[in-house]
Amino acid sequence: MGGVVNTTLDSGRAPLLQARGLTKHFGAVTACDAIDLTIAPGEIHALLGENGAGKSTFVKMLFGALEPSAGSINWQGKRVEIDNPAAARRLGIGMVFQHFSLFDALTAAENILLSLDTDEPPSSVAERAREVSNAYGLPLDPYAHVGDLSVGERQRIEIVRCLLQDPQLIILDEPTSVLTPQEADRLFETLERLRAEGRSILYISHRLEEVKRICDSATVLRQGKVVGHCDPSKETAASLARLMVGDEVEGARRQPKPVEAGRRPLLHVKNLNRPAAHPFAVTLHDIDLTVHENEILGIAGVAGNGQGELFEAISGEATQDQPSVIQLCGTEAGLLDISKRRRLGAAFVPEERLGHAAAPNLPLSLNLLLSRHQTDGRAYIGSAGFIRNSALARAAARICEAMDVRKGAADPAASSLSGGNLQKFVIGRELDRSPSVLVVNQPTWGVDAGAAARIRNALIALARSGSAVLVISQDLDELFEISDAICVMHHGHLSRPVPIEEATFEKIGLLMGGSDASEPGILEETA
Repeated sequence: MGGVVNTTLDSGRAPLLQARGLTKHFGAVTACDAIDLTIAPGEIHALLGENGAGKSTFVKMLFGALEPSAGSINWQGKRVEIDNPAAARRLGIGMVFQHFSLFDALTAAENILLSLDTDEPPSSVAERAREVSNAYGLPLDPYAHVGDLSVGERQRIEIVRCLLQDPQLIILDEPTSVLTPQEADRLFETLERLRAEGRSILYISHRLEEVKRICDSATVLRQGKVVGHCDPSKETAASLARLMVGDEVEGARRQPKPVEAGRRPLLHVKNLNRPAAHPFAVTLHDIDLTVHENEILGIAGVAGNGQGELFEAISGEATQDQPSVIQLCGTEAGLLDISKRRRLGAAFVPEERLGHAAAPNLPLSLNLLLSRHQTDGRAYIGSAGFIRNSALARAAARICEAMDVRKGAADPAASSLSGGNLQKFVIGRELDRSPSVLVVNQPTWGVDAGAAARIRNALIALARSGSAVLVISQDLDELFEISDAICVMHHGHLSRPVPIEEATFEKIGLLMGGSDASEPGILEETA
């Protein structure tokens, strides 16, 4: 630890945390450039910015997961060196990551115990977890196996695990991205209670309306630098987005839905049943859905309710027992693998962009080849079997220009791109083929407002050009913005579609929570 830093807030109190000139270089790239940020006791402070703005790098330095290249961190008025996450936790800094670090085969209490520096017996930790979870409105069964829990319940484990360490500052990274609207409301109540106790929250989110709702102040990053501090409650979502990207951000532009008569069904799923592939997978039950030309069908649902299994079944990663279960562009495709389904005119964007949608260590051009060699290999592979690198490079450059993919080299490795830029490339790669059917899982997960608008407008344009688009998303704002109808997945069952004109957040939220759409009045009574 260093000496005392004589800095006070306007209120006369010492700040809880101050970052001064915090900088991080990765080779020639500066991810964070002299960032200043002050968090007061009992404050919910938003950290905003585009993908690649430096948010993740910054909070990793605060939490001891990365060493700063320059600058200082002051904690309760004293300069400190945070060498690792254990040191951060000892100071009183906790973090709940967007992607949970839990073992499915262990109980909630066992997962919590793994992160605690304690000799307490498991039964004592379990009881403390139960007490804390009840005290903060986060009901939790400490003896439940994580593999049997919903995503919202898993997040409670992460938060309770953090609270058991008695933190004064809690860093939350996209905490509502996997929650139903009702679960998000309960989380906000918990955060307001923590604030009332004098604890502080550093809140990272791309959902600007919730930032306006619960945050007391905000720091905005752009290209690794602080570009503004503000009171979110006095801003609009549009003005916050403008601060983040440096320009006006247009939302998705919904186009009129074509008339129903005469539209062809391009994707048809009939009586799809799929047993769970492993103990923590979800069984699919009697799935029926149809997507017509010129249509976007949205599928909502809390993560872990069968969306991934449905994507695998439609894409051909998992084939069916009967060819008629999946029909693409009028052809029975249930027995066909993914390459043959692509040749029918379908395209697929999986949820996990790095490792599933793209090979991390390969350049963008070769990632393009991996998805195209079966459908239009002649354009990129010569008669002698040699790769046509110049053709691949031109195609990759065309996709990057169309989707505004920002990169530091002409043909960089996929892993070198920020999450949002890689997502734009992956979706642009599929849109570039002008597919008749596009199935996309979480199209804008963790993507900033500008990139999200570009992706959503591209999906709308594809549908209105005559294609069928199936969008699986946990972002209800997104689905309401682009869909013509919305279905909900819950425990492997798919609800009937709700036309967008009849859909409300409450209706869809109830279905996401397990209400049965077939019950009389369930969709009507919330109108």
